[in-house]
Amino acid sequence: MLRLTAARTAPRMALRMPLVPARRYATANTKGEEVKARIEKKRQASVLGGGTARIATQHDKGKLTARERISLLLDPGTFREYDAFVEHQCTDFGMSSQKITGDGVVTGVGKVNGRTTYVFSQDFTSFGGSLSRTFAAKVCKIMDRAMQVGAPVVGLNDSGGARIQEGVDSLAGYCEIFQRNVMASGVIPQISLIMGPCAGGAVYSPALTDFTFMVRGTSYLFVTGPDVVKAVTNETVTQEELGGAQPHTRKSGVAHDAFDNDVVALASTRELLSYLPQSNREPPALRFTADPVDRADAALDTLVPSDSHTAYDIKGVVGRIVDDGRFFEIMPDFARNIVVAFARIGGQSVGVVGNQPLVSSGVLDIDASVKAARFVRFCDAFNIPLITFVDVPGFLPGTQQEHGGIIREGAKLLYAYAEATVPKIAVTTRKAYGGAQCVMSSKQLRGDVNFAWPTAELAVMGAKGAVEILWRNKPDERKAAEEEYNRLFANPLPAAQRGYLDDIIQPSTTRRRIIEELEILKHKKLANPLKKHDNMPL
Repeated sequence: MLRLTAARTAPRMALRMPLVPARRYATANTKGEEVKARIEKKRQASVLGGGTARIATQHDKGKLTARERISLLLDPGTFREYDAFVEHQCTDFGMSSQKITGDGVVTGVGKVNGRTTYVFSQDFTSFGGSLSRTFAAKVCKIMDRAMQVGAPVVGLNDSGGARIQEGVDSLAGYCEIFQRNVMASGVIPQISLIMGPCAGGAVYSPALTDFTFMVRGTSYLFVTGPDVVKAVTNETVTQEELGGAQPHTRKSGVAHDAFDNDVVALASTRELLSYLPQSNREPPALRFTADPVDRADAALDTLVPSDSHTAYDIKGVVGRIVDDGRFFEIMPDFARNIVVAFARIGGQSVGVVGNQPLVSSGVLDIDASVKAARFVRFCDAFNIPLITFVDVPGFLPGTQQEHGGIIREGAKLLYAYAEATVPKIAVTTRKAYGGAQCVMSSKQLRGDVNFAWPTAELAVMGAKGAVEILWRNKPDERKAAEEEYNRLFANPLPAAQRGYLDDIIQPSTTRRRIIEELEILKHKKLANPLKKHDNMPL
């Protein structure tokens, strides 16, 4: 009986039980749809930033939006955004009713050339791209993640500066970013693109990164703007004259290069990243090249003029040695008497440093020393071998250089080469005189391989200068003395006989010899003494 009762009553229970939950499910489903709608509405608001009118204004200025820039920087379809729903929490000055989803910056991660890259892109359409506490927190989050996984960070700057309504919270946000810039230095590559205004305290984050690029005509970089300069110094100056691309790429050296528009700047950044490793924990990626390892270039045998006073283009030398004649020059318009660039030799990324005889005979001065020193230190931090082409008559003399601190600034380049532990190969093409010869990756600064071409001259100074000092009281004997000095020192044999050169090579074989040495040196192990940090002459 019991079993029969249960059998009869069970179907009636099964029919009755869903009746009450069904109403609840219907309510829950309605509520869920409402939440989804709100989420989608916020997501769309985040995509629009400051709205269509402000986007149109951005385009009218010849600038892309924050999201358009990210889409050009990263490989298609790889961007994953973080914190799209973030809004500021400020309530002062009526800010509680002025909120834009995303809060003025787009942050996330994607791929560049198939490799992970973190990015933040300031949105000028949203509060003028001004930095708030939550804005800073978004940037700091992706910087922290980049450090944890070992991947580069690219910052796309287009901002009016600190958000005044937030007071010290905004300043604290800048400090948080600065601290991460410093901690990431030498650990992951950091690249800044100035694609609009960047003023006040905001300028120091790009200054702390490895490379800073600008866009001509639309980007400005200064601590104080023209109005403040006028008020304090009574000097009238435009934004372009004060902090545009030209003064910073030619005079101050703050920016490493400038490009005609956003598109070219972003494409160039992608190219630069292809030469760099993801972090200091790994070597740069190898790239296949069809350029033969043993390719000989007979033009190199006659490229350097026999007359040491006749100039030639060191870029022509570099182009005939590296893979496919391609290299990415850094700071091409600043301190043009020295060339620094990334290139590939045998598929391997290398850093190239070379004196430029076309500009001031390739002499080392304050700007050239600082430019090359920073480049050498970057390469050493990120396991990029250094190839140095030497043709240097010495340090630039004069009161301007001496009073400007050439002793201290020149010592920076010496220090950079001396502390570097990456493979270091030097090729002396012609002159290598005095202290400048010591500085340019000499054997005594732990140079691994030092080659010279037959045209090389390694000496304390040139023949004419030496004879004027040694035979100052015997003018009649100077001509014969100069010929004797040239015979003794105006060739690479004396240095080679003393072991300061590893070999004197035919110029046409330079590519093959460098590739062979790099293959051996990839197993190099060298460490500096344990220390908290160094104390280089800043």
